[in-house]
Amino acid sequence: MAPSIRLSPAARSLFDEPLAIAVQGLGPRQQVTLRTSLRDETGELFQASARYQAGDDGELDLARCPALPGGSFSGLEPMGLLWALQPQKPFWRLVKRDVQSPFLLQLEVLEGHGERPGRLLAQAQHERAFLRDGVRRVPVRDGRIRATLFLPPGSGPFPGIIDLYGTGGGLPEYRACLLANHGFAVLALAFYSYEDLPKGMKEFHLEYFEEAVNYMLQHTQVKGPGIGLLGHSKGGDLCVSMASFLKGITATALINGSVANVGAVLRYKDITIPPLGINPKRVKVGKSGIADIIDALNNPLEGPDQQSFIPLEKAECCFLFIVGQDDHNWKSEFFAAEGSKRLQAHGKEKPEIVCYPGAGHYIEPPFFPMCAASMHLLIGKPVMWGGEPKAHSVAQIDAWQQIQAFFRKHLTGKPSGTSSKL
Repeated sequence: MAPSIRLSPAARSLFDEPLAIAVQGLGPRQQVTLRTSLRDETGELFQASARYQAGDDGELDLARCPALPGGSFSGLEPMGLLWALQPQKPFWRLVKRDVQSPFLLQLEVLEGHGERPGRLLAQAQHERAFLRDGVRRVPVRDGRIRATLFLPPGSGPFPGIIDLYGTGGGLPEYRACLLANHGFAVLALAFYSYEDLPKGMKEFHLEYFEEAVNYMLQHTQVKGPGIGLLGHSKGGDLCVSMASFLKGITATALINGSVANVGAVLRYKDITIPPLGINPKRVKVGKSGIADIIDALNNPLEGPDQQSFIPLEKAECCFLFIVGQDDHNWKSEFFAAEGSKRLQAHGKEKPEIVCYPGAGHYIEPPFFPMCAASMHLLIGKPVMWGGEPKAHSVAQIDAWQQIQAFFRKHLTGKPSGTSSKL
């Protein structure tokens, strides 16, 4: 029997779902290298490999068989060949631009454990999709709003969430789309550097975000009375500002967000919140040319920088802080702790804070490979994001469950049975 790769699901799976990988038809205790490859939409190649030894029966099941030292990872890692994917081009991050097409994953089984790949014994292809069948993708150009709404299958109404990314700008849809697969109506909202929106991050007007909130509150497919907000990085502090000043927000989840306004002036009616000061002298650049910017921001508890602290005690919603304890973009754990102190000092409910040791800044949906360093638009050079690949991948799986449980509890009133595995 010739060796073959057995996958479950066989041909196609959703990107945030596990994929079972096994090889059959090998010789007893045969040594092989498994390799995965994936090209993003710009054509950049990501690869991972691991060394294995088949069982006495010639079977190799990644759920039961540990990877041996010498590859991209070792130990029992059924999904290691996905989360360990690394770009061949330095400082490149895996993102999905068009959620309507899948990523194509190539798997190869190669003979032996040599530095140079041995003879090809078996290969397979698998689609990693973003849109579940029946999820509707609706481009939104309503007033000034530039967004995409994802609606789950069925008649609804569904709990509604606005999803904001960070300083990259544009309109990333992949997290919103994956979340909609789980039964939420999710609006991926662009806020700069997209179509006719402002090109740069000089100032933001909360009235724009208020339009988006009202759009969701009035939508027939969105279950009221309030909606949720989900923000990562700069999107996080924008969500805190929205929750603090706008009506109709029930639950706000931040992934490595800030409780101070960062990077641009924020205006709402007659209120102006200046951005937190930055001291470029506190940026450390190592021999590799990669910058560590963790100490660059001023402390929002001191001097004039206190004006940048967002008055989150005005918010009428519950908060969830997802914190990567090795975040090198900024001090996410400090921001979460200070936000919690501020809320409790004003008699508000203590927020949920879930901390992940070994997780960096880009806590993405499950199985996205960790990005250790990439170009920072505002800094103009590659910066380190922090994180250790294995711990980061575990954090992404758990955080994804925590976020969904949080929104289910506060937007539908139904508690769901997940508790932190960490």
